[in-house]
Amino acid sequence: MATKPANFFPQELIRKKRDGSALSDAEIRFMVAGLADNSISEGQIAAFAMAVFFQGMTMDERVSLTHAMVQSGQVMDWKKADLGRPVVDKHSTGGVGDKVSLMLAPIVAACGGAVPMISGRGLGHTGGTLDKLDSVPGYNTAPDPALLTKTVKQIGCAIIGQTADLAPADKRFYAIRDVTATVESIPLITASILSKKLAAGLEALVMDVKFGSGAFKEDYNEAQELAHSIVTIANCAGLPTTALLTDMNEVLGASAGNAIEVRETIDFLMGKNVDPRLLSVVTVLAAEMLVLGDVADEVTAPHAVQGALASGTAAEKFAQMIAALGGPHDLMTNVGKHLPLAPVRHDVISPKRGVIGSMNVREMGVAVMDLGGGRHKASDPIDYGVGISDIAGLGAKLGPRRPIATIFARSEDDARRAEMRILNAITLVDETQSPTPPVRSRLTKEDL
Repeated sequence: MATKPANFFPQELIRKKRDGSALSDAEIRFMVAGLADNSISEGQIAAFAMAVFFQGMTMDERVSLTHAMVQSGQVMDWKKADLGRPVVDKHSTGGVGDKVSLMLAPIVAACGGAVPMISGRGLGHTGGTLDKLDSVPGYNTAPDPALLTKTVKQIGCAIIGQTADLAPADKRFYAIRDVTATVESIPLITASILSKKLAAGLEALVMDVKFGSGAFKEDYNEAQELAHSIVTIANCAGLPTTALLTDMNEVLGASAGNAIEVRETIDFLMGKNVDPRLLSVVTVLAAEMLVLGDVADEVTAPHAVQGALASGTAAEKFAQMIAALGGPHDLMTNVGKHLPLAPVRHDVISPKRGVIGSMNVREMGVAVMDLGGGRHKASDPIDYGVGISDIAGLGAKLGPRRPIATIFARSEDDARRAEMRILNAITLVDETQSPTPPVRSRLTKEDL
């Protein structure tokens, strides 16, 4: 952990940033040190975040902020574990139905990579990977370092939450940003994501930056700006990183919820009812991880991913990870027992025939929240058994025999409220439109 730099007056640094001036490396390190040890007040941190929100940060400031937040806690060193495989990870900016992390970790592990994936919980309309895993009875998202190392070394992957000593400055900073409407700041998003990834001791990182109605950054150009910032700062900090911009104008996969998305993950890994759009995103991201980690080249990587899925090796890795971290050994074969769904099942039928022309994906996510499957605030409990399955995608023809989706709820009233949100979230057209590719573009170090 870095020692605290020479003193500054926090209010003067806030004033300096408020007025549009760049802060020095020493000044930024001072602010972050005050974040970590609570010597700078919550009000001052909030004012600093708002100043950055409106004035932005130079690339040098973003590098300094990221490095300082990494150094606020411990940095994992996977070299000591002698893994014998490259340490790679993926991070998504979040979306509705985004269970990709659950698939990527075992796929990449099956192909020869090591994936110690540090994930987060959901807040708002996007679901969190840890919330999905919390639906698995016994699964430990906070293993001790020895168990984490053993799991990654023996199996090749582990999906866990942020530990208390991993970038602790970011943990406090994010909590303050969350309640002061400053989460959307691109410099602060960049430092928040990368501080955790750099502290995790990665050798390579692939970013999944989403755009569209269900994404954190709806506008493609804003998502592109975020991707550019992350790729730039990560590579400047010594972490090889690429970014893929993926479409979130429809739900990713066919389900949204917690247990229900784990169910879809298991089906996916076992080759059952595989959504083509989800398969495309997973394949491209996994191949990118393999290429960036020097496990495979651009030609062989997609074939390696397909082989890991077809052979059942990826499914086996997922089962092994679940069992190693405290979950049931028979999860893959007793899904109904371990991942029960809410008792009320309700099909959403369109009042008229037509083709889905557009979808307000945010509203689909809010429907899951209203069922109890998400949080309005961080302290809210989650109902893991509620959610939506069999969600029709853009271009789907609807009629009496083709529901838009199936709702799993605790009561008929809850189901009807969710139904209204889902019906209001879609727009019907007369003719099928050409599908948009799920992966829009790729950003690498060479593109900067």
